Order: sequence, then C-alpha cells, then structure tokens
Amino acid sequence: MDKQTKFPRLRISEQLAQLGVLEFVQRLGSHAVVVVMVAIAVWFFNRSGLPQVLAANSPQPVAAAAEAAQPTPTPSSEPLAALPPFRSPADEAVQAVQREVVLHTDVPTRPREEVVKYKVQPGDTVFGIAEKFGLKPETVLWGNYDILADDPHRLRPGQVLNILPVDGTYYQWHAGDNLRVVAKFFGVTPEDIINYPGNHLSPDTDPEHPNIEPGTWLIVPGGQRQFVTWSAPRITRDNPAVARVLGPGSCGEVYEGAVGTGTFIWPTTLHYLSGYDYSPAINHYGIDIAGKLGYPVYAVDNGVIVYAGWNDWGYGNVVVIDHGNGWQSLYAHLSQIYVQCGQSVYQGDMIGAIGSTGNSSGPHLHFELLHEKYGKVNPWNFLP
Repeated sequence: MDKQTKFPRLRISEQLAQLGVLEFVQRLGSHAVVVVMVAIAVWFFNRSGLPQVLAANSPQPVAAAAEAAQPTPTPSSEPLAALPPFRSPADEAVQAVQREVVLHTDVPTRPREEVVKYKVQPGDTVFGIAEKFGLKPETVLWGNYDILADDPHRLRPGQVLNILPVDGTYYQWHAGDNLRVVAKFFGVTPEDIINYPGNHLSPDTDPEHPNIEPGTWLIVPGGQRQFVTWSAPRITRDNPAVARVLGPGSCGEVYEGAVGTGTFIWPTTLHYLSGYDYSPAINHYGIDIAGKLGYPVYAVDNGVIVYAGWNDWGYGNVVVIDHGNGWQSLYAHLSQIYVQCGQSVYQGDMIGAIGSTGNSSGPHLHFELLHEKYGKVNPWNFLP
C-alpha cells in the first residue's frame, strides 16, 4: 500500500499544494480554530452564572444614584418664564467691532527742504512764529534781516517772512563771494552749504569758484552770526557824544552831577511784562514793562542825563541816565520826555511818560540796564 492510500491527508495536502491554495487553506483553518475556542469560552461564561453575580455587586453610576435619591418633582401650576434668546460672544463681537473700508492712506510728511513764506498775523511774536515752525527764534530774525533788521519790535501784521526749513541763517550770494569764506563767517563748512538739498548745488561745486549766480539765496544749516544791534552803546558822562550815531537825542558835552547808590527801584507803576522779555537769543536786551499811555516813568537811581530825545533806530523817544558808578539805564518808546541833557536826576524822579513811539506795537516801557564790566544784563536780576 502506498503512502497516499495509507495517509489520505497527505494525498489531499499534495493536491492542494499542486493547485497553489495550500497556504490559504492552512490560514483559514487556523482562524476557524480561534473562532471555535472563543465561542466555547463565551458558552462556558454564560453557563457559570458569573454575569448575575457581577451585576449584583457592581456600584451604581453616580448620576443614577443621585437621581434615585432625589424626590420626584410634582408638576407646577405656574407657567415657566420664557428664557431670553441666546446670544453667543461671537455675535457680540461682531456687533461691537465695526470697520469701514477706507481707501486713503496717510503717508508721513517728509522733512521740508525749501524756504516757505509766512504772513504775520495780529498777535504774532518772533517766539510764537518760531515755535509754530519748530525753529529757534533767532532763525526767524536771521532769515529776515531785510524786514526785521535783527529787531523783534519791527514785527508787524501783514509782513511776509521767510521761514527756513532748518535752524541756521539765510545768505544772499554776491559777485566775487568765496564759499569757503562765507561758510567760515557763519561757523559751518562749505560742504554743509553744498550738500544741503534745498540749495540745489552740485556735489562737485568748487568752494573757491562755486559758479553761483549773484542774488541767489542760500540756506546755511546750523549757521550763526552776531546780531546787528541798534541799542545805545554805553554813554558815559565823560563822552556822551558817542551816541550821535543813534539820533538827535544825543548830548555833546561832558557833564558832572549826581552819582547812583548802586540799588534800583522799578521804573514805572506796573511790575509785569506786556511784550518781550530779556532774551539775547532774539537780540532783545531789555524787558518790555506793561503800562498805559501816559503812565509815569521814574529814574531807577541817581545820575546824569546823557541822552534825551529821538532815536533813529526804532526806540522812539529815549532817555539814558549815566549813574556814575559803572551803571547806565535806558528808557525807550516814551510819549513824553521831562528831562534834558546834562541834568542831574535822583532815584524816583519822573523823567518821562510811557508811550508807543518808534518800533512799538502798543504802549509799554522798554527798559535796559548796562554795566561797564558785564555789558547789558538781565534787569530782573537787579530790580526789587
């Protein structure tokens, strides 16, 4: 008897192998065995009674226990209040934030590089105009010498001023000028002037021969110069004739007379300003004291009159007292003068009346103090 007759399983396996399905049949048989074993286990578990035992001993869910412990509510005879409609936070956000579609975009203003014109308005001052354009007050004066002549009192409504784009000076070019010399005069370098865009000069400009058209105005950024002052120089009783350049109020002789005490009183009735304060930055070396037309003006200390009359440079009617101890006092824009050259006066004497003569925008007293050693000083530091 051969092996296939004796072992029929072997013969079947060889036939399945020849057909190429032996491996599939083996995998199918192994899965069938697993299924049968799981079915036997489930049958045994149900037959043993374990599900009933586990159900009896397991704890109830917390929510179910709490519900069982509470009494059953009885229906209420009152109708339930209607709840407000639900509004989500998203709805609130949508209603709270509202946007408009704007097609215009603001572009930051570029720094100004050119000179602009400004028409002086009533109430304007050099300080106010400078602040309006972000400049120093001296720049306003330096840019308008032909109009203001370095005197803030010359400012008048209706004047048209040059407003520089930066702090500095304004210079009109003349035939034969040398850029290196001009720059040195204003305390800058030639390159500062050449490279400033508002001057429209070529970077290759030769400082010695710049080929700039006469009459051209140049911005000198950072430039400075000394003010031209029309205030009285120190006029002593030993040489009062030095003031002849100021006008017909000068005195021409040598005088002797009263000598000051070295202390001062207020020169008029009111003790507050109605114009410019002491400010060397705008060439204003005195204080403008308030007062009405005709208010009295007093000598602040003993002394001799060395100037009494008209001043040609904007101060109007002026009185100057030499106090004989190194001090001199000046009283300007007077409407009346009550003293004369060479006269001795004493502290508190009335020497004139408040007015608005010369370059003045209204009645006030322009008052200055000058010392032979310290020059023009701030009167606030010496008046009581």
